[in-house]
Amino acid sequence: MSGKLYVVATPIGNLEDMPPRALRVLREADLIAAEDTRHTGLLLSRFEIRKPLISYHQFSEAKRTAEFLEKFAQGQSIALVSDAGLPGVSDPGERLIHATIDAGVPVEIVPGPSAPLLALAGSGFPMVPFYFGGFLPVKGGQRRKELQAAAARTCTSIYFESPYRIVRMLEDAVAEIPQCRLCLARELTKKFEEYRRGTPAELLAHFQAHEPRGEFCVVVAATD
Repeated sequence: MSGKLYVVATPIGNLEDMPPRALRVLREADLIAAEDTRHTGLLLSRFEIRKPLISYHQFSEAKRTAEFLEKFAQGQSIALVSDAGLPGVSDPGERLIHATIDAGVPVEIVPGPSAPLLALAGSGFPMVPFYFGGFLPVKGGQRRKELQAAAARTCTSIYFESPYRIVRMLEDAVAEIPQCRLCLARELTKKFEEYRRGTPAELLAHFQAHEPRGEFCVVVAATD
C-alpha cells in the first residue's frame, strides 16, 4: 500500500492565514518534514498539533528523499512544509516532489498564501502574464544582467531580495534600468506590511534614509 506526500503551504507572516485544510492534513499525517524543525515546532504548538518532526532542508534533501520513498512504500503519509509559503518555491521541496511523482506515489498540494502573488497584486502593475525569478543573484554582475532582462520583458517580473542587499540592488537598478517602475513589497501579511512604488532613484533615496527591514519582493514593471 502506497503512502502519500502532502505539500502544505504555511503562513508567510500572519497566522490567521493558516488554512483549515492545512491544519487537518498536519494533524492526520504520519510525519511532518520541515525546513526548520524549530520554526515549524512553534507553528504546530500554536495550533496544538503534536506530530513527529524531521528536518528536510537543502543540505539533507538527497538523503531524506531516499528515506521518505521507503516510508511511502510502507504506507506512511508525509506532510512537507517550509518556513513560510509553499515548499519548492525558492525553498526545499522540489527534489522530493519530483522523486515522489516519478515513483508513482500520490502527491497532494495544499494551497495557502503566496508572497509573489501578493506582491504582484499589490504592485498595481499588469498581472497577466508575469515572470517569477526567485531570489535575485547575490553577485553584482549577475544581478545587473537579471535586472536588464526584467526591463526587456513584455511582462511584469517578480523577485525575492534580502534586506541586507536591497540598497545594492537599487543602486544597480539606478545604473541599469533607471526608467523602470518598481514596487518593493515587504513584511507581507505582517503588522508593518508595506508596498512602496517608484523609480529606482526614488526608492534608493528612501531606503538610504530608512533602514530596510523584513524580506522583500521586488516587482519590476515591463517597459512601456
